[in-house]
Amino acid sequence: MAKELELKYGCNPNQKPARIFMKEGELPIEVLNGRPGYINLLDAFNSWQLVKELKEATGLPAAASFKHVSPAGAAVAVEMNETLKKIYFVDDVKLSPLATAYARARGADRMSSYGDFIALSDTCDEETARIINREVSDGVIAPDYTPEALEILKNKRKGTYNVIKIDPAYRPAPIEHKDVFGITFEQGRNELKIDESLLKEMPTQNKEIPADAKRDLIIALITLKYTQSNSVCYAKDGQAIGIGAGQQSRIHCTRLAGNKADIWYLRQHPKVMNLPWIDKIRRADRDNTIDVYISEDHDDVLADGVWQQFFTEKPAILTREEKRTWLDTMTGVALGSDAFFPFGDNIERAHKSGVSYIAQPGGSVRDDHVIGTCDKYNMAMAFTGIRLFHH
Repeated sequence: MAKELELKYGCNPNQKPARIFMKEGELPIEVLNGRPGYINLLDAFNSWQLVKELKEATGLPAAASFKHVSPAGAAVAVEMNETLKKIYFVDDVKLSPLATAYARARGADRMSSYGDFIALSDTCDEETARIINREVSDGVIAPDYTPEALEILKNKRKGTYNVIKIDPAYRPAPIEHKDVFGITFEQGRNELKIDESLLKEMPTQNKEIPADAKRDLIIALITLKYTQSNSVCYAKDGQAIGIGAGQQSRIHCTRLAGNKADIWYLRQHPKVMNLPWIDKIRRADRDNTIDVYISEDHDDVLADGVWQQFFTEKPAILTREEKRTWLDTMTGVALGSDAFFPFGDNIERAHKSGVSYIAQPGGSVRDDHVIGTCDKYNMAMAFTGIRLFHH
């Protein structure tokens, strides 16, 4: 371990010099391969905290896919059905528990995860490394790597792939600092433990939250703890399925995250699952084409002279009515918010994406309206009493 690490540049190429360093002691990381940059390391350290907390809270291996200091996906090792394996493009590989967690984290929002930085809660095994190797990614942080996994990762990107090993026993100082405009900010670290004890205050008529939904609410809340605020997270089946980050308006967070959750579910529609792809289409082109096909701009990939680039025959349009009918079958979704919902419009939007369970701080002057909207749809909502802003 070293006391400091020089970087090529900071957030942008003109920002030099750049380094990370410890005022006391040594850095808790070892760069096993590559040359990580400033933003890579911001993603690495935030995502490591997220997966470490997910593992502690659930007891399951966890993984995160990070982009620009917010998660694109986060998940724990819950076994996947064949549909999810297919839409995550892992139906042809062996999946360890850790590989399952990363496949879920990466697969939730494949457009946003393109070029991600990965965090793994456990020793990276060969199965996980093989999935990482086939996707476009900037690097990975984990507590350790098996020899087979390390060999695979060292050969990725012509030998330049960033592989970071972190000491899982490292604990930062309880007071943290940040410099902005030459001025140093100081605060106590957010060491708040997120667990089911936060889900006890239930102001709604429906007070029943099953065990798997509680798990998903905890996943959503821990994910929000490391997402740029304002933020809202939809979760289901052991993973985030839609994350809305960094919006000034909470309803915009709810819409953004809800739209991502809708896309996640629409990718499971039979018409999407059975698209007639041409041979050897690139993964990125396939992901982008699915995204456009699902949207209202479907003609951009279905127009004559265009569809032939992607499909062996022209697919039928997935109509607005078909999409709404399919989305109406999505239920049991959990939703977390990093601060209170000021109005019931957030609940109305959440309902459209199958939300049945909500965890949010409470404390709005319009809590009565929010509670009433939940009761309208028989949603169970917990007031956590804690805010999770992250900047």
